[in-house]
Amino acid sequence: MNFVEELKWRGMIQDIMPGAEDQLEKEMTTAYLGIDPTADSLHIGHLVGVMILKHFQACGHKPIFLVGGATGMIGDPSGKSLERNLLDEKTLRHNQEAIRNQLRKIVDFDSDSPNAAEMVNNYDWMKGIGFLDFIRDVGKYITVNYMMAKDSVKKRFSGEGEGMSFTEFTYQLVQGYDFLHLYQNKNCKVQLGGSDQWGNISTGTELIRRKIGGEAWGITCPLIKKADGVKFGKTESGNVWLDPNYTSPYKFYQFWLNVSDEDAEKYIKIFTMLGKEIIDRVISEHREAPHTRILQKTLAKEVTCMIHSEEEYHKAVEASEILFGKATTETLAKLDERTFLQVFEGVPTFEVECSKIDTGISFSTLCVDETQIFQSKGELRRLIQGGGISINKSKVTDPDMVIDRTSLLSGKFILIQKGKKNYFIIKAI
Repeated sequence: MNFVEELKWRGMIQDIMPGAEDQLEKEMTTAYLGIDPTADSLHIGHLVGVMILKHFQACGHKPIFLVGGATGMIGDPSGKSLERNLLDEKTLRHNQEAIRNQLRKIVDFDSDSPNAAEMVNNYDWMKGIGFLDFIRDVGKYITVNYMMAKDSVKKRFSGEGEGMSFTEFTYQLVQGYDFLHLYQNKNCKVQLGGSDQWGNISTGTELIRRKIGGEAWGITCPLIKKADGVKFGKTESGNVWLDPNYTSPYKFYQFWLNVSDEDAEKYIKIFTMLGKEIIDRVISEHREAPHTRILQKTLAKEVTCMIHSEEEYHKAVEASEILFGKATTETLAKLDERTFLQVFEGVPTFEVECSKIDTGISFSTLCVDETQIFQSKGELRRLIQGGGISINKSKVTDPDMVIDRTSLLSGKFILIQKGKKNYFIIKAI
């Protein structure tokens, strides 16, 4: 496949330096992309860059993920108004290894292929460089005028944010040196990144040209935004993480399932490896019958399987169907506590002492006297006779049935359903 052509139809190319495409067509080429290591998990905002390197590898080229251990201690001024907190080396190494393990699911790191991915950390080569060495060997090649002309710098000097420290001002030199180091030591000739990185990337290509007479290139992708103009990847509850301990596979699946039609048409090209014919067909089918949400379902399946697993995808689908009456008692019992609470987020919850359930309590006493889910036992009996009451997704036929510890989900919950859509949770405390 032609890397540039592949990214173009997917809407993933913003800027490309002249000559970059010729270089990629000429030979297997190494490219790198920087990742911020300030957390021990990537989030979906990182996925755009990761997918670009996945395509890069699929097209026969070699990807390098650069963990910005040194630059992460400084703070990139691009689009930001505050500096980052300094990371200690122990935290940095922990984050790096956690990120590598996540990337292994997406990109080939472990094969014997000549284009197997690598991960490097710029802290490894920056930590031994003294200030005087840096300004002598790097700083003299890039003028202040050149640095001041960058949009990311001009914005900060024109009143956006709280100005810029010298530390952040030198960020583009540090990132430029990364490119030079990888060019010299890894034969890396291309840097990839978001369009907000264009200034930093071009500083690197300029440094390579001025210092050693080399030729290197940059390619950027557009910053992804939702149809309403909000930055992609952020939700009301914060980041959508790839680590299941931070964002469960159910929540992850739900994020993709609930994107708008307009966004889904864009995201399925960016965040999946599906080919153009398949994507065009899915989009066409969706436009003919939007209520089926085949586009969102396809997108959610592909991304959830890639990041988590097919097994976790099926669990997420089962959990999603619980609210629509398609689940069984067995399905409900398989949910872990966190997913259970996420599925029934916002559902009225009543607390009952464990001792009352341990000794056994009648269903009517539990739902009327202890929790007031129903106004009276008469109302409860009428609803049961009409087949409108369920406990843990099983129909209740006897208002005096005994509820005990065996009725608890995850050892602490009971799910009561009244009609099709009204749910209540009883929590044993």
